[in-house]
Amino acid sequence: MPELPPSIAQHYHERTKYDPETLAAKSKQLDWTEQPVPFKEYKIGAYFDLKPYLKDPSDDSDADPDAVWWHRLSSLLLCSYGLTAKVQTVDDSYLYLRSAPSAGGLYPAEVYLISRGTAQLPAGLYNYQCRTHSLVHFWDSQVWPTLQAACFQSPALENTQLAIAITTVFFRSSWRYEDRAYRRIFLDTGHLLSNIELACAVNDYRPHLIGGFADEAINELLYIDSEQEGAICVVALADLLDIDQNLPKFKTALPGNTTTDYPQISEGKLLKYLHKATHLESDPTGADGWKLDESEGELEDKYNFPFCTKVATVTPSIPWGVNLETLENTMLKRRSTRAYTGASLSLGELLAMLDFTYQPQHYIDQGLDGSPDYFDLSLIETFIAVSGVNGLEEGCYYYAPKAQELRQIRFKNFRRELHFLCLGQDLGRDAGALLFHTADLNRAVAKYGDRVYRYLHMDAGHLGQRLNLAAIQLRLGVSGIAGFFDDRVNDVLGIPAGEAVLYITSLGRPRS
Repeated sequence: MPELPPSIAQHYHERTKYDPETLAAKSKQLDWTEQPVPFKEYKIGAYFDLKPYLKDPSDDSDADPDAVWWHRLSSLLLCSYGLTAKVQTVDDSYLYLRSAPSAGGLYPAEVYLISRGTAQLPAGLYNYQCRTHSLVHFWDSQVWPTLQAACFQSPALENTQLAIAITTVFFRSSWRYEDRAYRRIFLDTGHLLSNIELACAVNDYRPHLIGGFADEAINELLYIDSEQEGAICVVALADLLDIDQNLPKFKTALPGNTTTDYPQISEGKLLKYLHKATHLESDPTGADGWKLDESEGELEDKYNFPFCTKVATVTPSIPWGVNLETLENTMLKRRSTRAYTGASLSLGELLAMLDFTYQPQHYIDQGLDGSPDYFDLSLIETFIAVSGVNGLEEGCYYYAPKAQELRQIRFKNFRRELHFLCLGQDLGRDAGALLFHTADLNRAVAKYGDRVYRYLHMDAGHLGQRLNLAAIQLRLGVSGIAGFFDDRVNDVLGIPAGEAVLYITSLGRPRS
């Protein structure tokens, strides 16, 4: 059979790979005067200040139910995307850091809250203003039926009263990372979705992800300019204190088109071309499109190498404190590590991070969701390059989540190669381990069309943020790496060329 031409997502992935022979020639000098502001402002709207509700009133037996409701929402938004630090830069301006990590501190995502109309929050559209920790009510109207129609009548919206819409302002990230920014935008959104998932558990909500929606309809609903900003995920917020909102799981990802007939696309235009090509206009799956097949989308063990060394990863779970208080504090103090000492991790530390990231069912007794929403984890594979883990031989391992074991596939110390393939970043050289998320792009596109490129990177970012939080809780260093020489990763790790590398998370001892 003749080989099928690459789809636009596959073409984009190949075109945006970093290569040591061409990266320097492609790089452009940044004009720092053009750096976009990572905040959105509204000149008209009613403001709801969330700061007075940060203190938990539930310890008071006479607590006002409205105050408790506002506290839960205030805490959810702060832990998800709130400002957590202010750092002075060399030009005496400030970089505002948030609870969710973002490549280059650019924060391309905007968070909108949509209310069906509650006793506390009138119906309409709200934008989360993280600088002031407030909501601006910029559209006062019954918008829920329009939201449901745009989400193809997702059953997650039938009984819920609140939803989050996440958009991206493209230029905030493309200003620095050009076309490759599309990858980083969705990784950043994955970090945010992970925070939302965990912050919901702390505050008695359950988020239901909706990745299949009519893009232009959501853009119009939010009154955004789709040339500058685009919707990328909707999250129905089910209130677990209302029995009618205790919903089952639903399918989160819908398939889209596979585009193989596209023109020559010049540099700088790939990002927006891919985004528009992955839009949905209608639900292609019909009435049963949201019905969840329990056998689909779960973690899988793809590789089982004969005669390889296998290491069990079953380990005690990380304790997150009474009422998940430790988890909440960890989310607010999380920081990306800038440098490692080169000292080794312990095997127990690595196993604990894997357990929290991939085995959520082990944390049900602590109040966490044992089966949180992803888009399709069966498409994601995990490889770990071990340079310094006491009790574990150096080399490359495949992580088999269902069997809960590491399977060694290469025997070598890769520090020098890892330093190189991470664009010469010392994080790659000095980390005790680098964790790689990959996906078979041919298989993924065959299942979901080109829209899967969004799902893959959001899921990889979601997993990466859980690694971040586990590492911080264990007082380790952690940093995501989205810039790497793509093909060199496959060569060094000895994994098939068809495995597209999505994300790298470095783990090590932080340098103080």
